[in-house]
Amino acid sequence: MTETSSPAIATGAPVRLKSIAPPGHVRCPWYLRGKTGVIERDLGLTGNPETLAYGVEAQQIRLYRVRFTMKDIWGDDADPASDTLDAEIFENWLEPTHAS
Repeated sequence: MTETSSPAIATGAPVRLKSIAPPGHVRCPWYLRGKTGVIERDLGLTGNPETLAYGVEAQQIRLYRVRFTMKDIWGDDADPASDTLDAEIFENWLEPTHAS
């Protein structure tokens, strides 16, 4: 696949996953919505699976690997708080945030 655009979000940038509940087939886990993480890497462009699920020709959308600490997801009670979880999240679910 030929890349046609540069990543909008840089590796290492903090992001928040949108806390929305649109109808239909979506590709963002509930437990990560509204949580903050860091872009681990850009995985390139691919067809938007939220459109492909309905048999509609999909626009190309950028996919990122986002890293969360257990504390990012579960709060101060996370055990151990230093463990991480990586999730592949499409750009339409991400919004920039400032590091805390």
